[in-house]
Amino acid sequence: MSSPHARRGGPPLLAPALAWAALTVAAGVLHPGTRPGADPTTTLAVLRDHPVALQLSALALLGSAAPFAVWVAAVHHRLHRLGLRVAGPTLGLAGGLLGAAVLAVSGAAQWAAGAAAVPGGEAAVTGLDALSLALGGPAFVVMFGLLMAGCSVPTLLVGLVPRGLAWAGLVLAAVSVLAVLGLVVGPLQYLLPVVRFGGLVWLVWFSAVLPVSRRRVTEPEVVA
Repeated sequence: MSSPHARRGGPPLLAPALAWAALTVAAGVLHPGTRPGADPTTTLAVLRDHPVALQLSALALLGSAAPFAVWVAAVHHRLHRLGLRVAGPTLGLAGGLLGAAVLAVSGAAQWAAGAAAVPGGEAAVTGLDALSLALGGPAFVVMFGLLMAGCSVPTLLVGLVPRGLAWAGLVLAAVSVLAVLGLVVGPLQYLLPVVRFGGLVWLVWFSAVLPVSRRRVTEPEVVA
């Protein structure tokens, strides 16, 4: 006789999804608003003028890595139990865990930038702030895109989630590739929040509708 845990299809998805969403929004709201390529003196002044907000934003960003990693592991387990023993969920797992890692490092770099925001520390502050923005922006969204694609393709092919949701994940994954170019093409940086916060909605929605079981668990012949 299977255990209640097994019948549920593994850990719940909504709890870590909502926790990550809340911490992500908090980190964005609290961030003082530094920008890539800004004048070092301006960056230093912004960080020095908002030390508490910066520390709280860094803490929220660093903390968000934990529920994100929990969600990634839980959804991989759920998809495996649903019979999707194919490459897609594994690619999603890899992208998600790498995404959680860069979130954690981004938060740590942001906190370190605040600690270095003292007179004469422009070079250190600018470097740490740029590292935090690069990791929390382009690096994270491309890994997040891999996670969304890895979850969307197989669930689309076997009809486990609404087609609109699966296609939204694939579109956001494609946009994430373009958003990475924001590192060298300034206007494309505006795609970063599209993936970050559009993906946030996608992740919560996916958590709410992904079933916990199938009447017939088969080995679908899909390759992604």
